[in-house]
Amino acid sequence: MTSRASRLPKCRFYSSVALAALLANPVCAQEAGREPQGDHGDAHARATAPDEIVVTGHPPVDFGILASSVSIEGDALVAETRGQIGDTLASLPGISSTSFAPGASRPILRGLGGDRVAVLLDGIGSIDASNVSVDHAVVFDPLTVDHIDVFHGPAVLLFGGNAIGGAVNALDKRIPRRVPDHIHATGIIGYGSAADERSASGAIEVPLAANLAFHADASWRKSDDLRVGGYVNSRPLRQELVAEAAELLGEGEAGEAEEYEELANLKNHLPNSGARTLIAGAGVAWVGDRGDLGVSYQRYDTRYGVPLRPGAGHHHGPETASDPATEDSHEGEAETVSIDLVQDRFDLRGALRFDGFLDSLQLRAAYGEYEHIEFEGEERGTTFAADGFEMRIDAIQAERGGWRGRSGVQYVDRSLAVDGAEAFVPDYSVERFGIFTLQSLEALPQLTVDIAGRYESTRITSGEAGFARSFDLWSGAGGLVYEPAAGLKLGLNYTHGARAPSPEALLSEGLHVATQAFETGNRTFGIEKSDSFEAYVRYTRDNASLSLTGYRTSFDGFITAVPTDLEAEGFPVFRYVQVPARFTGFEASASVEPLSWSVGEVKLDASADYTRARLSGIGPAPRIPPLRLQAGAEVRHKALRLHAEIEWNDRQKRVASFENAVPGFTFVNLSADWHPLGEDGPVTLILDARNIFDVDARRAASFTRDFVPLPGRDIRLTAKVSF
Repeated sequence: MTSRASRLPKCRFYSSVALAALLANPVCAQEAGREPQGDHGDAHARATAPDEIVVTGHPPVDFGILASSVSIEGDALVAETRGQIGDTLASLPGISSTSFAPGASRPILRGLGGDRVAVLLDGIGSIDASNVSVDHAVVFDPLTVDHIDVFHGPAVLLFGGNAIGGAVNALDKRIPRRVPDHIHATGIIGYGSAADERSASGAIEVPLAANLAFHADASWRKSDDLRVGGYVNSRPLRQELVAEAAELLGEGEAGEAEEYEELANLKNHLPNSGARTLIAGAGVAWVGDRGDLGVSYQRYDTRYGVPLRPGAGHHHGPETASDPATEDSHEGEAETVSIDLVQDRFDLRGALRFDGFLDSLQLRAAYGEYEHIEFEGEERGTTFAADGFEMRIDAIQAERGGWRGRSGVQYVDRSLAVDGAEAFVPDYSVERFGIFTLQSLEALPQLTVDIAGRYESTRITSGEAGFARSFDLWSGAGGLVYEPAAGLKLGLNYTHGARAPSPEALLSEGLHVATQAFETGNRTFGIEKSDSFEAYVRYTRDNASLSLTGYRTSFDGFITAVPTDLEAEGFPVFRYVQVPARFTGFEASASVEPLSWSVGEVKLDASADYTRARLSGIGPAPRIPPLRLQAGAEVRHKALRLHAEIEWNDRQKRVASFENAVPGFTFVNLSADWHPLGEDGPVTLILDARNIFDVDARRAASFTRDFVPLPGRDIRLTAKVSF
């Protein structure tokens, strides 16, 4: 599969054989298919043969087996980096984003999001409140990330029973994985025109002793209101605002009518969409021949605007509903709303290496304290406070006669306290304990058989609501990989998943301003079970590659919120229901190198992805991305690379009953990166032009698509220096 992120090529796709090989000798498997790096690394993240394993030192927590994976790294990661991980990954095949606002976005994998998608740092959760509500930011620091892996299918069993949709694992550098031979430092500055975005970051690694390394980093990012490619509000919403203005005018409310007309005609800039983020962290590690141990600390501080639907006040109840006569004519609400978020996080990583049945034993743990305050203007509103502890231990088996495996335990304990008038969910705590194993056997020279299993116990309690329930979750997977000829792989995977209902689905009872709905949960929900089938073909030969994956997931008791005919506090009531559902789709890609010379090459690539989802007895599932096609061409000559791409998104007319259809759009993107001091030199300059024709575009997976469009023309300049 290719995408704009793979243009250099920087996006790596692993077969299940290659991923299974990571289990064989994790000491030698920091990354499959990556060449050894010099002091400054391989800036372009050149791809090697998919089954090649390269010795690079201590491994990250790479769990891939049974399913394909896609990664983004090198210059691609630098160019694609945004303040939120959802927008960073949105151009990859099969991935979209919630795009709630520039300051808050989570990834959508194959049409699924929320807590059905695990967002991880080195195998451990982000320990924030981003899965509670779409307006909550993901705590994510792009500066310290070496690369990001996206897992689909059976591989996600290693991350928990809830991650039915997939997992995103960012591998960071804050805890050193090796002792550098001398001091290394990296500085990055950037500018983006669409939101007048300025960013600066720096990191340093220092050898303190023969076996001791130290890392420190800091970053700053600030953006103003986003510039968009047309009207801020969608056509159906503008029609609603114009109709409201006419009704007010007929009632003699000329002033209010004028304000609604101004909202309908709002263009070019998205009010209250600015953001600023400060991040600082440090880590230290002891690295030895037979083991290593390291710790790190991070402080994450951000404040970002939360655009609300025009004309919808920030209600606390009928008696305090906003009066349109007092609303700001540019924002349609009494006060602008923003979120001020802070997290303190401590991480631990260690490993012991052995000779014998076990190759190594790996430990990861993290503790985080999180708080965000929702401000209305400068008035303090609802507060979300969370803390969490997560730990996992993985035992890696040494390869014996084609048999390899990985087994482990995982423990999660987190709590959330909500205080304020808009507390739509009571305080609660979640405790999870899981046991898992993955085993792979080369049954024949051309056939590999994989199996995986996981048991997880989940307990959700709320003293405030007088609620306590436990869920026993059993998941399993099996896969076959057949290689009939060199470079050709055929794979078939099956996964049975089990997911506990989220606390929000069980306990919600109140106004959820982010979704502009009064949400009602159901305490009696059972386990959400799923059966997934995935079939794929991978072909890599000489200077060409082809990948095609088809998938179908059938849910027994899919949990989602649907509208009712009721209203509460002036908002529609949405009730969580549990119904059968089916998600079907495909991802395809191809690339070819038709021309090459001693110091350069020409590459062509194309990709496509599509998801179709239906809720039994209800209709199309909400917020499903449409068919997307991408095609690109790249020219490399010495240390200069140029890339042009067209991205076409179809109109999404298969929408839920309460949604508006989403118009299609086409982006034309151009980019260039240059290493003026040579391919392996210390300086990288990147020019990235997105949406150069400034089209009006809206993401179908977004809750806020009717009033939060995607950025207009965005010219981004980035300079990176490493020494």
